[in-house]
Amino acid sequence: MNQKTKTPWPTKAVMEQIYDLHFWGGTDFDFYSGAGSHDPNIITPYLDAAISFLKSFNTSLTVCDLGCGDFNIGQHLAPHCHKYFAIDIVEKLIERNKTLFTKPNLEFLCLDIAKDDLPPADCLILRQVLQHLSNAEILAITKKLANYKYIILTEHIPSGDFIPNKDIISGQGIRIKQNSGVDILKAPFHLKVKEEQHLGEYAFKNNKGRIVTKLYETI
Repeated sequence: MNQKTKTPWPTKAVMEQIYDLHFWGGTDFDFYSGAGSHDPNIITPYLDAAISFLKSFNTSLTVCDLGCGDFNIGQHLAPHCHKYFAIDIVEKLIERNKTLFTKPNLEFLCLDIAKDDLPPADCLILRQVLQHLSNAEILAITKKLANYKYIILTEHIPSGDFIPNKDIISGQGIRIKQNSGVDILKAPFHLKVKEEQHLGEYAFKNNKGRIVTKLYETI
């Protein structure tokens, strides 16, 4: 008997539904990017590390934030940058952000980061974004990463050893249930970097994985 192949929704439609139906929680919010963008236990150490990095340069960096979401994180990073491009695939979310966050160095763009050209910048931020995407989309994004000198990458991965980069259909879920997580240095992505630095992590209880942030300097 032939099995029907599950046809994935376009990623744009999936992400719009996630926000419309509050699949990541936050029903009291108009748009909510999940606890990973709001829980102080998670975001405070992240912001401390990211801001410390951004402030370490004599000349402020231009930053490109891919998957900026509700901008609860980016609003704290943008003041430490020369220019801050905040990008998301959900048009209504970008329009909402434009009305709430207005700074001279801040620009919001609605783009599909796997398909569209990205603005030039010194540093790229990807915070719990790739984990929701298929390997094909991650590969398309990875090919663009070499255009940026620094990458601050945050991913939710299993607590112990895991098999990296099992494929999924882009959407709300991640690879944790498959004992997998995204590692852009491993196959099939093979990002080449000059240096890798561990910026911090948050470990969940009950073996629900950990959120790990790394800083990469590209070749």
